Amino acid sequence: VVVVGGQWGDEGKGRIVDLLARKARVVARYSAGNNAGHTIVNDRGEFKLHLVPAGIFYPEKTCVIGNGVAVDPEVLLGEIEGLQAKQIDTSKLVLSDRANVIMPWHRLIDQLDEKQRGDAAIGTTGKGVGPCFTDKVARRGIRVADLLRAEDLVPRIKAVLEYQNRVITGVYGADPIRFDDCFDTYIEYGKRLAPFVGDVQEIVLDAHRRGDHVLLEGAQGSLLDLDHGTYPYVTSSVPSSSSSGAALGVGIGPTDISRVVGVFKSYSTRVGNGPFPTELFDVVADQLRDHGKEFGRGEYGTTTGRPRRIGWLDAVAARYSVRFNGLAALALTRLDVLDSMPTIKICTAYELDGQIIDTLPARESVLNKVRPVYEELPGWQTPTEHVRSFDDLPPQAQAFIKRVEQLLECPVDLISVGPSREQAVIVNPIF
Repeated sequence: VVVVGGQWGDEGKGRIVDLLARKARVVARYSAGNNAGHTIVNDRGEFKLHLVPAGIFYPEKTCVIGNGVAVDPEVLLGEIEGLQAKQIDTSKLVLSDRANVIMPWHRLIDQLDEKQRGDAAIGTTGKGVGPCFTDKVARRGIRVADLLRAEDLVPRIKAVLEYQNRVITGVYGADPIRFDDCFDTYIEYGKRLAPFVGDVQEIVLDAHRRGDHVLLEGAQGSLLDLDHGTYPYVTSSVPSSSSSGAALGVGIGPTDISRVVGVFKSYSTRVGNGPFPTELFDVVADQLRDHGKEFGRGEYGTTTGRPRRIGWLDAVAARYSVRFNGLAALALTRLDVLDSMPTIKICTAYELDGQIIDTLPARESVLNKVRPVYEELPGWQTPTEHVRSFDDLPPQAQAFIKRVEQLLECPVDLISVGPSREQAVIVNPIF
């Protein structure tokens, strides 16, 4: 089963994966890097994960980081040590030896490039993930396997660093990176990561052959997908399940995937630049953004801390995401954030030059011109955080969920009504 974000990220995938991991034997992260983050709240406290799969809080589960992930060793080691300090068992964490590694030049180029773009900046996190994937595609990437032996790492760094320093000094006018500093740091990372490195493909396939449940955990959102997102304001990886992205990210075949679940917020958010047709700039946006802020739950980026852009649920974009992901079920999160709203809006179509359209335009210039056509529904104005059954939800909340199902053409099987693991309404079991 694959779990993907259906919007622009920050939909609450980590919370859903943490819940579903109870039924899985293996939990695998298949894409992106530490530019994505998951916040998990459980009986151990609140945790912010950027690379380690959200199933790590179940000691009997095997958690794997697949070949499709861009890995920053410093971040991963820090995350492992932080978990261990809180007595979280990391002995069943496995890192693919085929995963590409974020190197110092990747972070530097990411930040320099964003600065050079000026007003046209993409809004990246500056973590080096995009340049890492650029090197991967250009076949000059350094992989986890290269970190394990000095005789492999020396020629790899020398060859790539010569090229990258020409870019850093010639294109950006910055100081070059020294080989010795880079090599000494990364060979040490390799020694510390070695106990976690393994063959992720075999782990996933063995579990699949035994009939165990395997949960593939996406990062970021499908509308940031390199092929299907709001290009060029997209990420550099494949957060969607489309084009077998999830399968490729752990080394299995597309026919091994039985079900894809999409996670959607009950409204919309976006971090970074790019089109956002339903974006709000009023007091409603402030209410939605700051809901639960006093408990660290407001709409601020897990990775960057940046305030998220806020808007009503965009059913046009969401339905597009449902279709190209081949979603079989929806998990609707943060329903409780809407509890105080007297009315709730859903964008059902766009108006463009006097015409009504119900599909997502490919061109940025067109998408920036569309105006949302809203349908207004009555709010329920009563707390839902204690509800555990669909029938116990207020009638207006039930009507909202049913309308989401109609517009997105997909059933809502799970509803989140709070940050904690138990604050969920399971309409139909995912596994």
